[in-house]
Amino acid sequence: MLGGVIEFRIDRHSGVSTYLQIAAQVKQAMRMGLLGPGDKLPTAREVVEATRVNPNTVLKAYRELEHEGLVEGRRGMGTFITASLATDAARADAPLRQDLDRWMGRAVEEGLSADEVDAIYTDVRGAHY
Repeated sequence: MLGGVIEFRIDRHSGVSTYLQIAAQVKQAMRMGLLGPGDKLPTAREVVEATRVNPNTVLKAYRELEHEGLVEGRRGMGTFITASLATDAARADAPLRQDLDRWMGRAVEEGLSADEVDAIYTDVRGAHY
């Protein structure tokens, strides 16, 4: 984990802008309860060293999060989480999450690839949402 909190993974072939990937990963960590109010995000320099992205890209991601009211930049101190996106459903012991974990285990046992699992998930999610 970068800075003990989050490790960014940039997919340069996804077609999704790098700054949006960074912002999405911060939000995902917030939803999962890994980042919460008061937590400090890695500095732009730390992210650049770990991912080899342009510093302006990291700053753009952090500005986007700030615009959404999720983080706050404090001059000379860093960027801090100001909101919570975590829900009880994201906890490791939440019943729906446990069901999904069991289903995912069955998918692996049956030899489904990650792409096949993603396709099934996307299809089922689309039917409900």
